[in-house]
Amino acid sequence: MARPRRRSGARGWPGPLRPAGRFIADVGDHWSSERRALRAGGVALLLAAVADLGAGLVLLSSEARLVEVPGLLLLIPAAIAMRGATFGAFGARLGTALAVGSYDSELRPGSWLARQVEAVAILTLVTSLEAALLADVVAGAFGQPTVPLADLVVISVLGGLLASVALLAVTLVLARQSQRRDWSMDDVGAPAITATGDLLAIPALLLATAAAGLGAPTGVLAWAFVALTVAASGWGLLHPRPEIRRLVRESMVVLTIAALVSVLAGAVVEGRDDVFLAVPALLLLLPPFIAMFGSLGGVLSSRLTSKLHLGLLEPTLRPQREAVLDVSMTFLLSTGVYAFIGVATWGLTLLLDTPTPGLLPLVGVTLLGGLLGTALLSIVAYGAASATYRLGLDPDNHAIPVVTSTMDLLGVMCLVGAVAVIGLAT
Repeated sequence: MARPRRRSGARGWPGPLRPAGRFIADVGDHWSSERRALRAGGVALLLAAVADLGAGLVLLSSEARLVEVPGLLLLIPAAIAMRGATFGAFGARLGTALAVGSYDSELRPGSWLARQVEAVAILTLVTSLEAALLADVVAGAFGQPTVPLADLVVISVLGGLLASVALLAVTLVLARQSQRRDWSMDDVGAPAITATGDLLAIPALLLATAAAGLGAPTGVLAWAFVALTVAASGWGLLHPRPEIRRLVRESMVVLTIAALVSVLAGAVVEGRDDVFLAVPALLLLLPPFIAMFGSLGGVLSSRLTSKLHLGLLEPTLRPQREAVLDVSMTFLLSTGVYAFIGVATWGLTLLLDTPTPGLLPLVGVTLLGGLLGTALLSIVAYGAASATYRLGLDPDNHAIPVVTSTMDLLGVMCLVGAVAVIGLAT
């Protein structure tokens, strides 16, 4: 009988440290075997970071508009999160369909893809209206000033629709290219979809503010959006197709919670607007910093949910080896992309002649907050995927929305905490 091969990763390690040596060797082997996924995911994340920095530039240039429209900062995290959550989950479903070989790319009436698009349209209306209503409630609870509710409804719903039309086209093109080029939708889908949503969400909201503050016309438009949303949600909940009924019902619950958490994140930003306005670089940093958690969490959640569907992973309380190794990949990607975001933000502040705290403090804040947030998102992503799977729910519909919204709030808190630790705003 052949002798079992000794793991090379444990050689040279003292006895008590051999488990650590084996783990490091496993991580190295896993990274080596996943070179293609790391390369694709890394490129997608860097492109997403560039797009998110574009959103940051839009936010930085809109500082005056943020002051003119009280409550807009409340809506921004929710708008970003809802586009990422809704279309991220859509992308995850497409990724699972591609992985198991059931993806149908034909967008014709009654097709699987057409039903998915119909559900996304319904959920876009519902989450956009909910974000406006929750923003009004949260602002009142925290004593924060906002424009009238009708204005919030028009800004949120119109902005959501404008961003979602373009994002839908991007998602469908990405899925088709993934199928043709044998890309992993799990690795490239979440970053690309999240980044595109981030890049579109803020300009769409700002564009929608043009329809607010017009008195009676704004009120009529707001009521029209309410009626359309109620009708669409009723159709989705009573849809003749059982899979659409289930998708809408399951998603509406988790997306409602996600919207509330995202609005609370907006309340944190609104409550610390003195810090963000005092250090303009933070306005530039805010969209990519928060959005990257959605991208990283989307990659991790998609990988975990696909492995759960394929039976490669069990939803145990203690993460199995495959899950831990996927988390290690997330930390590797996180370190690289947050370092890039910090350096790029500093470089842009120099180009724009914007007051900057300096390279090291800015990179320090970005890395410290980013790695702390990555640890939290790993816990949330695994917990959401495994819990929903154990409950008999579809993790594709729950994991990404839960991670995206939760990390909006936790991500803002990590950024504010890192700013306090580094002393950026002092």
